[in-house]
Amino acid sequence: MTIPLPIFRPLLVLAALFLVGAPARAQNIVVMVNGDPITDFDIEQRSKLDQLTTQKAPSREQVINELIDDKVKMKEGKKYGVDPGVSDINQSYEGMAQRMRITPDQLTKSLESKGVRPETLKSRMKSEMVWTSLVRGRYKEKLLVGERDVAQAVQAQSGEKLQIEGTEYKMQPIVLIVPRGSSAAFLETRKKEADSYRARVGSCEEANSLFRSTPNATIRDSITKTTAELPEALRKVLDDTPIGHLTAPEVTKAGIEMVVLCSRKPTMIDTPKKREVREKMYQEKYEKTQKAYLEELRKAAMIEYRNR
Repeated sequence: MTIPLPIFRPLLVLAALFLVGAPARAQNIVVMVNGDPITDFDIEQRSKLDQLTTQKAPSREQVINELIDDKVKMKEGKKYGVDPGVSDINQSYEGMAQRMRITPDQLTKSLESKGVRPETLKSRMKSEMVWTSLVRGRYKEKLLVGERDVAQAVQAQSGEKLQIEGTEYKMQPIVLIVPRGSSAAFLETRKKEADSYRARVGSCEEANSLFRSTPNATIRDSITKTTAELPEALRKVLDDTPIGHLTAPEVTKAGIEMVVLCSRKPTMIDTPKKREVREKMYQEKYEKTQKAYLEELRKAAMIEYRNR
């Protein structure tokens, strides 16, 4: 279809105005990575972001290598179908803002005030998400930390006993609601109701069936705690309670509270030192594995430097 001339000319003028008014940005290609360009503008943006996050000015060579790594990681991610969507990236962005105790809009404005586009940060986030998923997915078995290795490391460092015998309790809290300001008579009535419920309940299934349909009562999701996480008085109560039964009612701010004990079994408890050593050993394995993986990918990549 031919556009009439009187309409066509104004459209050309409008397009020309947009082109003239568009900000000019340096798009000089510095490196090609597997056919994907890294420009001066990319380097400038990452440099500003790195300086903002580390409080140190990175070298141009360092920034170029970071961007090359990102390109290589993203290509590997596509190969294995690891490609976080826009919603995943935005959620990560919002999470960062939340940890900084600001809103996502405030984070965006803060970045822009330093000359950093939010897309630059989101791009780095995406690369990190892809890479973490790849390394943990492909090398899951290799990254496992053996308990014997942890034991030896703990004993070598501190002589601390690796494991402590204890008990694991699985339970569900139950509350019979008592509104604030209720009379003593009403409170006593609710206590009697609690005692009657204790006589009727013989399993967690029965407790769920009963309290999910009982007005002014609630049963919460199950929680699991070990001996190390519970005060001695509560441990004794749970040890004396038959499996599937309710603990004695206790008056709290919420009302009359009880716990239905779903299971109680022996377990081996982590000490703080054991957790610390295991996490450190895992991190060391992860760093070594991801470094070797990245070196392998870079060797296979087509990297063409044009103008550093």
